[in-house]
Amino acid sequence: MDKNAKIYIAGHNGMVGSAIKRNLESRGYHNFVTRSFEELNLLDAVAVRDFFENEKPEYVVLAAAKVGGIVANNTYRAQFIYENMMIQNHVIHQSYVSGVKKLLFLGSSCIYPRMAPQPIKEEYLLTGLLEETNEPYAIAKIAGIKMCEAYHAQYGANFISIMPTNLYGQNDNYDLEKSHVLPALIRKMLLGKYLKNNDWVAIRNDFEKLPVEGVNGSFSNEVILKVLTKYGITQNGNDVSVTLWGTGSPMREFLHVDDMADASVFLLLNYDAPDTTPSHINAGCGEDITIRDLAMLVKQITAFDGEIVWDETKPDGTPRKLLDVSRLAEMGWKPSVALSDGIKRVVQNYLNR
Repeated sequence: MDKNAKIYIAGHNGMVGSAIKRNLESRGYHNFVTRSFEELNLLDAVAVRDFFENEKPEYVVLAAAKVGGIVANNTYRAQFIYENMMIQNHVIHQSYVSGVKKLLFLGSSCIYPRMAPQPIKEEYLLTGLLEETNEPYAIAKIAGIKMCEAYHAQYGANFISIMPTNLYGQNDNYDLEKSHVLPALIRKMLLGKYLKNNDWVAIRNDFEKLPVEGVNGSFSNEVILKVLTKYGITQNGNDVSVTLWGTGSPMREFLHVDDMADASVFLLLNYDAPDTTPSHINAGCGEDITIRDLAMLVKQITAFDGEIVWDETKPDGTPRKLLDVSRLAEMGWKPSVALSDGIKRVVQNYLNR
């Protein structure tokens, strides 16, 4: 890939897209074409067609998607399948029409069956039932993989896919309703610590930077406390507890977004669409941790000394989801950020935002 190549990163403001852009920039790539959602709505087929006709990017990274945690996935099921499929359809098709040299599609490990053997190999795709809570999102991502394979099979398009495990890092989503498990844990623990310390300056500063359901730092203590209670951050006298969904027993694998970006660029530079399937490549660290142990790790790093309560009436999601990353390892790539170090970096990024 020539250093002057024109590269379109769809979703460049998001956690993954921004990390991929930083990685490419560190390697000397500079000719980027980017559009914010306000500048280009990827749900608009005509707008996407016009964009590709005018800009003619040589390489495309499709990191734009509607994403969220278990609550958001289960609540906004229609939006998750519709919006993600439309984004994929428009960008992938126009990449083919405009003659893009290579496209990298970013999927998700939720594409695999809920009870897939562990660790999960790429070959396990479509061998069993999906996790019900995020089935619409998973189906959309599966469609994206298969669309890339179909465009390669019929047209010879060099469209490849990477399937990351659970990601975390800079520019993550900390919305208490829609965030994934790790950023939600970090924010809840920090808010719990502030509440236990009666540090309303810190609480108001947090809400001012990232309002919750329209409530910012200017609202009364009473209103803010109601919001905190709704999201499981509860004060009882001098004690504060943080309530988390499920039993804490599910196991999850986490990859820092900088490692994900490095793996993505590695594939852009070293991997072409094969004639065989499955063509997608798993990206992860090869190790997992229970949600309960993850919560304790975040509790320690954030210095929250309150209680963690598990609401076992809420769903756990998939029992275990550990990716087999041997294909990527055999190509010569491995991650570099340990989970504890990565969480420390993320907490500092959140505090400095």
